[in-house]
Amino acid sequence: MHVENVRDYCLAKAAVTESFPFDETTLVFKVADKVFALLSLDKKPLSINLKCNPERSVELREQYLSVKPGYHMNKTHWNTLIVEGELPKQLVEDLIDHSYNLVVSKLTKKVKSHYNLD
Repeated sequence: MHVENVRDYCLAKAAVTESFPFDETTLVFKVADKVFALLSLDKKPLSINLKCNPERSVELREQYLSVKPGYHMNKTHWNTLIVEGELPKQLVEDLIDHSYNLVVSKLTKKVKSHYNLD
């Protein structure tokens, strides 16, 4: 996948915004003001940090060399995926969905209602 594909996929989700809160090269995607993905624009190969439940994180890291503990993140709950390489596009999209859904599941009813996520 290319950066444009990842960006478009993330932005197609409900209540998602993008910004550069840390620097000019780390594109951050939020749902209802909560981070679910960080895309490193200056790293080659392209990588993305995604939230993941701890058990699945371990399984993915054992199965794929392109899935590492989250760079500069809580390594229990975040993975860094090397997007350009062995990972199938469908898996990357599934993991983006998983990260998004984990964040949405932790939102309050009020916040979900405000952002039309219920």
